[in-house]
Amino acid sequence: MEKIILIKYGELTTKKSNRNQFIKKLNNNILKQINDLNLEIKYDQSRMFIYVSEAHLDEVVERLNKVFGIHGIVICHPVDNNIESIKEKTLEILKNEKFNTFKIVTKRSDKAYPIKSNDVNNIIGGFILKNLECKVDVHNPDIYVNIEIRRDKTFIYTKEINGIGGYPVGIEGKGLLMLSGGIDSPVAGYLALKRGVDLECLYFESPPHTSLLAKEKVIKLASILNEYSKNIKIHIIPFTKLQEEIYKNIDDTYMITILRRMMYRIAFKVAKKRNCKVIINGESIGQVASQTLTSMNVINSVTNYPIIRPVACLDKLEIINIAKKIGTYETSILPYEDCCTIFVPRHPVINPDINKAVSFEQLIDYETLINECINNMETITITNKSEFEDLL
Repeated sequence: MEKIILIKYGELTTKKSNRNQFIKKLNNNILKQINDLNLEIKYDQSRMFIYVSEAHLDEVVERLNKVFGIHGIVICHPVDNNIESIKEKTLEILKNEKFNTFKIVTKRSDKAYPIKSNDVNNIIGGFILKNLECKVDVHNPDIYVNIEIRRDKTFIYTKEINGIGGYPVGIEGKGLLMLSGGIDSPVAGYLALKRGVDLECLYFESPPHTSLLAKEKVIKLASILNEYSKNIKIHIIPFTKLQEEIYKNIDDTYMITILRRMMYRIAFKVAKKRNCKVIINGESIGQVASQTLTSMNVINSVTNYPIIRPVACLDKLEIINIAKKIGTYETSILPYEDCCTIFVPRHPVINPDINKAVSFEQLIDYETLINECINNMETITITNKSEFEDLL
């Protein structure tokens, strides 16, 4: 039996002249999630309808819960616009529900429909009261019966599944996520995706100081994020030589500051090369020495490229809660060090001086080393999470 899933847009309805652009992007992103099921989708400026067999219903709903731009997911019952048909279908639906009180909520997108919304509420409500043992409660009912009267059909439903909201991924273009193996950067990537920013990821590896397992851990994190995008690439930067030069030549209190400045320089060059509009990272104010406001200012000064920090004002517990919700936490806490956690000095500077940072950088030929890193960059296209399930 065929079912119809009704999609509510939520925030997308606040758009005016460019609403169609957002809805088309949402449609394309849904198609990416369900393209193997060959389902029919119809949409207009207020609603989208997906026609699905009952056998695939649960699977489709699960996939739709990974699509940003969806406010509500409703499994609805279509019926002709004839008021008698609406009465009979509503009664049929409620006979399969357990409740004592109910409320009818009617919306008419077709204002030419001859019966006003409040009158439909009264007609359907009276019919239900005559045929079932129940009461009307307009303030706190056990069940809401939603009736949406449109030009071609009327859609009736009693339950709505919350979507994950936000904007359709890619509507704002691409950003380059500085992805480490920690908890924060995957959450930052998720939040950027939610605001319509598609992702490419940048990972710095330092073999033999970092292991293959650390690299595979980051690839798995990227594959989890890819469930929300279906479009992620990860660029792997061989960082060993540059990092060793920093370790050998830079005052240990400034090593992390200089390391991060080099990462930003590389991220800037890769972002431009990959047509990314912003750089995204998981920095949270004050969490570590390189994330004090003074440190951020000194580190950020190497580029005028836009930097967004989605978790900057969240505390660690808030970030962890999001990581658990999106499924990255258990991978992030696996004990494989990345390049940011090796060679960590005992007392890194928390209020670095920019003139000292610039002076220390003159001790290494960093431009040559940076170009070497980028020239030897490896790119992996993430296709399917299951490919990485057995890596760890």
